[in-house]
Amino acid sequence: MAQIYSQYSKARIGWFLGLTGWQAAIVAAATLPFFWALKEQAWASAGMFLLIAAGVITVTVVPVRGRSAIGWLLAVTGFAVGGLTGWTRYRSRASRGAITDVDEVDLPGVLAGIEIHEGPPTGLSGARVAVIQNHAARTWAATAAIVHSGTGMADTHDRARMGQGLAELLDQASRSDLVDEILFLVRTVPDDGAERDQWVTRHRHPGSPLEVRTVNDQLQQALTSASVRTEAYVTVVVPEARLGKVAREAGRGIDARAAVLYGVLAEVEAQLKGGLGMTSVAWLTSPELAAACRTGFAPGDRAGIIDALTAHAADDTVNAAVPWSMAGPSGADPAARHYSHDAWNSISATITLPIRGAVLGALAPVLTPTQPGERRSYLVAYPILTQTSAARQSASSEWAADMGQGLREKAKMRTSTRSRDENDQVRALEAKLARGSAVTRPYAVCTVTVPKTARIAEHARHLDASIRRAGFAPLRLDLAQDVAFAASVVPLGISLTRTTT
Repeated sequence: MAQIYSQYSKARIGWFLGLTGWQAAIVAAATLPFFWALKEQAWASAGMFLLIAAGVITVTVVPVRGRSAIGWLLAVTGFAVGGLTGWTRYRSRASRGAITDVDEVDLPGVLAGIEIHEGPPTGLSGARVAVIQNHAARTWAATAAIVHSGTGMADTHDRARMGQGLAELLDQASRSDLVDEILFLVRTVPDDGAERDQWVTRHRHPGSPLEVRTVNDQLQQALTSASVRTEAYVTVVVPEARLGKVAREAGRGIDARAAVLYGVLAEVEAQLKGGLGMTSVAWLTSPELAAACRTGFAPGDRAGIIDALTAHAADDTVNAAVPWSMAGPSGADPAARHYSHDAWNSISATITLPIRGAVLGALAPVLTPTQPGERRSYLVAYPILTQTSAARQSASSEWAADMGQGLREKAKMRTSTRSRDENDQVRALEAKLARGSAVTRPYAVCTVTVPKTARIAEHARHLDASIRRAGFAPLRLDLAQDVAFAASVVPLGISLTRTTT
């Protein structure tokens, strides 16, 4: 039997009838005029106050597709204002002929605050790892390209070992008091056949018969149309508030922060190759990260980049690098239900964890394209709470669970099985914290990208069907498609849980 993980609970537990403190206060304030009118026997006023209270309670309590009505109102207003003023519309400096520095990052939306630094030489090759600084979120990050054999053929023992390795990785990151989030990003793209074209060019004999060439060409065409290529990345994010304090001991500046970050990356790499069974972990340099960023926005550019890298290996004068000023799209326009970038459209959806639990590797069906030309990708993020914050929030959730149970018992209300299970999980969390386990609130974002010539709504329905087939419930990230795309496709450490400062 496969290992199933189901020991997760809500981030917040309502202490009275499932309501949080501020929701209960609004409900009480909204119903107070109604009860006052009943006391005064003002029946007309009581009816009016009852309608007003019902409207306020509905807006406050009832969620609509994951958000409250107030949240939707604020989001719609902000999106409309941004669209009318042109703040959300992006045109690159390259498309306007306004490039002053080819190494200056030019990316849209939430990626606009990104700056890339080359860290000190490391390893036997002296490679310089790309250090990602996000000025808006005040974080530092580094990304590695990883290779894993997958979980499709893994048995129960192997899955249990990988799950234990992931738990140890999160516990280790929590004990370091530096890592704020670990992001796993996987992209599956249709195979463009670039590597095979290069291999055939190098190995095809000039005197080979025409029949053999025809068979090889037909075989290549059939295999390329039916094949996909998987790219996997892991990003380690460290906030400036934590990194800056430790960096003072190593000297100030970017080099000091990079030196501290290198130590964290070494620990993460050891755990990735150990418990998680990664066969390769290669921390990306600035040119490699720029190429990964460019192919994220424009999957069709990968073949040209591969050809340029092959030509550069034979001729040093060939420029195979992707400058950061051209690593993003030439234009991008976020819509309410999709994200438009260059000649591509993308739609993103998050998933809801099932009550019965999730199996390690359950998201594999999401990566399988169902239509020609699709690019599938997903992000699995593990935000890590500090021990102090985790203990405080665990105590608050436990108090809320006890308070809610006590109120229901005094009101002689029946406790549902779901509420009882949530309370048990909250109490079990405190025991795990006492034993030194880390607390994380994982989430996942899935994205499908297709050319603009295709109907993006149809491909989005296929993505939702794949998510349901994997055992999860999809939820479209409407009005936030640009942020979801940047988080789930571009490996630059963008998070959905971190607010800008």
